[in-house]
Amino acid sequence: MTDKYRIDSHKLIYHVDRVNSWLSGQDVYPIYLEISPSGTCNHRCTFCALDFMGYKRQFLDTAILLERITEMAELGIKSIMYAGEGEPFLHKDMTDIIAHTKSSGIDVALTTNGVLLKPSIAGKVMQHTEWIKVSIAAGTKQTYAKIHRTKESDFDTVIANMKEAAIIKKRHNYKCTLGMQMLCLPENHNEAITLTQIASDIGMDYLVIKPYSHHPHTIHENYKDIRYADYMHLADKLEGYNTGNFSVVFRANAMKKWDDGVRRYDRCNALPFWSYIDSTGGLWGCSAYLGDNRFYCGNVIDNTFKEVWHSARREDVMKMVSTELDINNCRLNCRMDAVNAYLWELTHPPEHVNFI
Repeated sequence: MTDKYRIDSHKLIYHVDRVNSWLSGQDVYPIYLEISPSGTCNHRCTFCALDFMGYKRQFLDTAILLERITEMAELGIKSIMYAGEGEPFLHKDMTDIIAHTKSSGIDVALTTNGVLLKPSIAGKVMQHTEWIKVSIAAGTKQTYAKIHRTKESDFDTVIANMKEAAIIKKRHNYKCTLGMQMLCLPENHNEAITLTQIASDIGMDYLVIKPYSHHPHTIHENYKDIRYADYMHLADKLEGYNTGNFSVVFRANAMKKWDDGVRRYDRCNALPFWSYIDSTGGLWGCSAYLGDNRFYCGNVIDNTFKEVWHSARREDVMKMVSTELDINNCRLNCRMDAVNAYLWELTHPPEHVNFI
């Protein structure tokens, strides 16, 4: 299926200089950060990976965050996705944070449930964002309400918001890519085509159909044993909805990896290239281990990003990951899975590599 955004793959191959610096032993700054501006959320999705964080009503300090973003840009960080353990638009200054991030020279993206992305907000943020992806786990309001554990009217609100966002994008010729994402579950897989048609009709650029991935600390175990072999037939059915303006990204590779439970590498090497900042300012080596102090590097509200990144604490984290971490306990299909496979291949080349 069409995947021009390489959603079911990775894009580290386009950052040769940074990878080369890492290969030569340098302590490189990350290319990409995920930041959670809000600890709380207006939904309680049945699939939520971060339910163990408690949906606390805490928000990053705006003034300090803006300072850190300016610093991050100077250090060479190239992109920030605002998402995390809460809904980003519950932060009262989200539009200002997005505008400042872009003006600092950092590319901006958002993952949101879309309920609060009303047209007045969309008009302010779309000019500064590379892409906005809405999590919507159903094609009907009834199923949506059950999975997102919210009221049915939220489904209509999200569809209306994204339809208007597409109109605003076209009117102002914004380059912001608008997408939707559906986690494929037993309750909603039969609505994948319905949602695909809706997404296409309202002017989305793409719809992602992706597998569930169980977080090691997740409280619920609703989908821990899900298998995707029974859903692979959807790929062929969805293929016909691809057009010049709309694509369906059916993440078959990720689904197969979930079913197989096999990793193509023995060690996590991806942590230098990305990191996660929680809604208190905590910098974590990996979002799959939030709350696990082995991965806690420091706090960027209390200290500069550079101080935390080069701290003895983060050095200990990286040493632990390199020498002690058993990746068999890691989350299958983690965000850096494809990146890790790539880095493993670079550092463990096969024979005859000179015969290109």
